[in-house]
Amino acid sequence: MKKSLYALFLFCAFLFTTQVFAADGPVLNGQWRGPLKVPGGQLELIITIIPLTNGGYYAALDVPQQRIYRMPVEVTVKGNELSLEIEQAGSSFVGKIQNNGALLSGNWKQPGLSGPLQLQRAKSSEMAAGKVRLTPPYREDEISFTNPTARLRLSGMLTVPAGPGPFPAVVLVSDSGPQDRDAGEQEYRMFSILGDYLTRRGIAVLRFDDRGTGKSQGIYLTATTQDLVGDAQAAMAFLRGRELINPQEIGFIGHGEGANVALLAAADAGPAKPAFVISMAGYGLPGRHVLTRQQLEIMRLIGASPAQVKASMELHADMIDIIRQTPNDAQARGKVAATLRMSNTDLDPHMARARAVQLTSPWSRYFIDFEPMRKLPDVKCPVLAINGADDLQVEATNNLAMLRKGLRSNRDVTTRRLTGVNHWLQPKMEEWAIVNGEQQPTFSPKALDVMREWIAKRTTQPNALPVTVKRAAPAKPAKAPRKPRAAAQQQASR
Repeated sequence: MKKSLYALFLFCAFLFTTQVFAADGPVLNGQWRGPLKVPGGQLELIITIIPLTNGGYYAALDVPQQRIYRMPVEVTVKGNELSLEIEQAGSSFVGKIQNNGALLSGNWKQPGLSGPLQLQRAKSSEMAAGKVRLTPPYREDEISFTNPTARLRLSGMLTVPAGPGPFPAVVLVSDSGPQDRDAGEQEYRMFSILGDYLTRRGIAVLRFDDRGTGKSQGIYLTATTQDLVGDAQAAMAFLRGRELINPQEIGFIGHGEGANVALLAAADAGPAKPAFVISMAGYGLPGRHVLTRQQLEIMRLIGASPAQVKASMELHADMIDIIRQTPNDAQARGKVAATLRMSNTDLDPHMARARAVQLTSPWSRYFIDFEPMRKLPDVKCPVLAINGADDLQVEATNNLAMLRKGLRSNRDVTTRRLTGVNHWLQPKMEEWAIVNGEQQPTFSPKALDVMREWIAKRTTQPNALPVTVKRAAPAKPAKAPRKPRAAAQQQASR
């Protein structure tokens, strides 16, 4: 049996968030870690549960050894009973909340593997270790701004280079799921790293907590991609009123779904149009096609037979058709739940219903019908699209091809397919830096340099004070890393 069978939780075909309700039990807030024993060794599992401002939670599974982060899981809490479900991969954890939440003890189950699992709450000092740093050589301001259409107040951080300005600036827009201003995943804080890099090089950066997350108001779980466009535009409007910012040189940098949010904002004919857009791991294919590709990756990872792949893809297609053809949510949920239980008689009715609710959420319906090509011809500002060749969530070649096609009337478009880079814009593990004797995930230096050079050619940066930056040396791990995947040819166009 393939080893990938014991890592089948590496992917989730649908990037949905999960609400957790624990009215009669301890409040869950933080990270829990524990080793899962697999043939030939063990894998560390990390469960993160974050409270949202609407009273629910966002929950995700991380597997650092596999370079996988923020995989959504469905969570049910009843008193001290806890259930974690990864329905599409056939995995689950059922256990008890002990010591007022300090320990989650139970049993992990997946095809071909079942065994006890204990998850210990991570210490607060351990969780915050990645945030310890010296005072940076630039200005940092806690800020807030309002989305007038949604009547929401959003909060974030604005970093401005040293010097008199005015400076070009960017708004960072996060990927799917409620994320804070750092877009943090364990030791890897993607937007914090990117913001620091750009600000040290003369570019102001605004990063903000998604609605319903951190210090921002609102309910993320009811928002569609189009709703998030309004949040991004409000952030840009806020920047235009700042003294040290050049109002003519403000752009977006979006990641994953955030890249498409940025492109939709650029296609809008309103006054908040950006001066440029950088798409990191953005979609060019229709949303339902992206989800289908991800479903196929799941089946490949678990070593499924051709018959199992065929059955899974047919079920996936049936559910997508039901959702698209049944606009009434109640009717669609009933049909989806019935279809799920028909394909898996062991599936709990409550879990089937919960899954059906997710698949018919406002975000899900919008994403399934989302056609990036429809709006791309309206994007007239300069665009840089970069995708990683090792990205298993947003396949690089086809999505970049579709982005190029949709933007063909735009005179300033650059696309780059970066070898050895994954969905989170991380390089291969052997290239990670060593911090305190351990390898830590880092942003791809190649991707950072591409973005910096591209922005520099399209903006003026005459008043930034120079800052000397010393880059960490590449890691030299004691153990030989996994054999690298075959490097794909890097592509560049226009």
